[in-house]
Amino acid sequence: MEYKNKTLFLEGDVTKFTTTDLLSEFSRIKISEIEFIDLQNVKSIDSAGVAFIDELKFKLKDFSPQFINVSEDINASIETFSAEKMPEPEPAGKANIFVMLGASLYNWLDNFRDAMYLSVDIAYWSFIGIFDRKGQRKGSVIQQSILIGVDALGIIGLLSLVLGLILALQSAAQLRQFGANIFVADLIAISMVREMGPMMTAIIVAGRSGSAIASEIATMKVTEEIDALKMMAINPIRYVVVPKFHAITICMPLLVTMATIIGIVGGLIVGITYLDLSVVSFYTQVINVLTLKDVLIGLSKSVFFAWVIVIIGSFYGFKVTGGAEGVGKATTLSVVASIFAVIILDALFSLVFLI
Repeated sequence: MEYKNKTLFLEGDVTKFTTTDLLSEFSRIKISEIEFIDLQNVKSIDSAGVAFIDELKFKLKDFSPQFINVSEDINASIETFSAEKMPEPEPAGKANIFVMLGASLYNWLDNFRDAMYLSVDIAYWSFIGIFDRKGQRKGSVIQQSILIGVDALGIIGLLSLVLGLILALQSAAQLRQFGANIFVADLIAISMVREMGPMMTAIIVAGRSGSAIASEIATMKVTEEIDALKMMAINPIRYVVVPKFHAITICMPLLVTMATIIGIVGGLIVGITYLDLSVVSFYTQVINVLTLKDVLIGLSKSVFFAWVIVIIGSFYGFKVTGGAEGVGKATTLSVVASIFAVIILDALFSLVFLI
C-alpha cells in the first residue's frame, strides 16, 4: 500500500494473507486527505480482500473517495463478494400477547403429540420385551431394579416412618379428646394404604430415579450415543427405556407395600406410647378396617405412577438440546413435571374411586 498525491495505491495480492497488514498500514494514513483509491496494480483479490475494500469504503464514507483503474476481474470479484448490496435484515417486531399465547399453545400441542408417540412406543416395546429380550442388555432389568428399588429402600423407609409418626401425632391429639384412641389405627391404615404410601413413594422415586432417567438419556443424546445406537440398528427405546420401564413396574408396588407397612408401624409407635393402645388391638383394628379394594387401589396407583415417571423422564431426556446446561434443564423439568403429574393423577384416582 502506498499513499501520495491524495491517492491511495493498492498493490499485489489483496487476500486473507495480506489484509491484516494492509489494515495496519491504513490506520497510519490521514484518511481526510484521500480522494482516490487506485486498484491498477492489484493482481488478485479474494472474499477477505473484498471485505477489506468494504471496510475502506465504510471508514471513508464521509469523504467519498473514488475507486479508479479497476480491472474487470477485480471489479467482478468486488461485485460478487461485496456486502454493500446485501439487504439489511428487518428488525423483528415485538410479538403481542396473542402471538405469544398462540406460540405457547402450538408448542404445548407439539410436545403433547410427541409425548403420546413416545408413550405408545414405550408401551409397545415394553410389551414385546416381556416375550423377546432382543435389543436389550443381558441383566439390564435386574441392574435397573437394584438402582430404582433396592437403593431407594433406606430413604423411603425413613420418610414413611416419619410420615406415619406425624399423621398419628396430629390425629391423636384430636381423637384423644373424644376417647376414640383406637380409631387412630383406622386413620393411619387407610391414609397410608390408599393415599400417602403410593403418593409419597412416587414423589421420592420421581425425584431420585426420574431425574436419573432423564439425565442419563439426555447425556446420551448430547454425546450422540443415541445416534450411534440408531446407526447400529438398535432401537434406543428398546435398549435404554424398556429395562427401566420393566424394573420400575416391578419395584414400585414393592416399595409402596414397604412404605405402607413402615408408615403403619410409625402410627403403632404413637399408639403405644401416647394413646396407651396395645399392639394386638392396634393390629386387629388395622386388619378389620382394611379391605382388598383399599390394597388394590394403592397398588394400582403405584403402577400408574411408575409408568408416568419413566415416560416423563424419557420424554425430557430425548427432547434435550444444547450441552451440559441442556442436561441440567431437562433433569429439572422432568422432576417438576413428574411430581406434578403424580399429584394430578392421584387426585383423578381419588375422584374415580369415590364415585
